[in-house]
Amino acid sequence: MMIFTRSSYIFLFFVVLFSHQICAQFYQTTSVNIQFFSSAPIEDISAVSREGISVLNPDHAEISIKVKIRSFRFRKALMQEHFNENYMESERYPEATFRGRSIEKLKLVPGSSQKIIFQGSLMIHGVAQERQIPAIISLANDKKTIRLTSEFEIKCKDHDIRIPRLLWENIAETIAVNVNANFQMRSK
Repeated sequence: MMIFTRSSYIFLFFVVLFSHQICAQFYQTTSVNIQFFSSAPIEDISAVSREGISVLNPDHAEISIKVKIRSFRFRKALMQEHFNENYMESERYPEATFRGRSIEKLKLVPGSSQKIIFQGSLMIHGVAQERQIPAIISLANDKKTIRLTSEFEIKCKDHDIRIPRLLWENIAETIAVNVNANFQMRSK
C-alpha cells in the first residue's frame, strides 16, 4: 500500500497547475521504477527505488519526475547507509528531480513506440544540470496507459558528489540509470 505524503500531493498539484496550457488529460504514476548501477574494480553497486512519482503531459510533451533519495534500496545495509550519509547527503538533499520537454512533438499511436529525447533540468544533490535524456514511450491500445523506459548515465562530478580517493576503486565516477514507468490517464 502506497502512502502519499503532503509534499507528493503538492508536487503533483504544481506540476499540473503550471503546465503552459490547460489540457483535457494528463498521465501520472506514483510508482516509477528507478535503478542505478555502478561498476567498479572492487565491487559493483546497484540500487532500486519503486517510489518515484511523475506526471506526463503528452499535449505539450512535458514530463516531471521526483524520487526521494532514501527510497533507494541496496543489497547491503552498509552500502545504503554510506550512500545516504556520505555521498548523497539525503538529509540535506532529500530528492532528485527531472523536469523537461521533448525536443520533438510526441506522435503517440496506440500500440506503437516512439523514441524521444527530453531536454530539461536534472537536479541531484542540490545541483541542477541541463540534460538531454533519451526515452522510449508507447501508448496502450486503449489509450489509457503510457509506458516509458529510459537509460542514461550520470557523472558524479556533474552533481558535486564527491568520491574520496581511498574509495575510487569501490565507486565508479559514472553511474548507469534505468527508468521504467507506467502512466495512467487522468482527466482535469
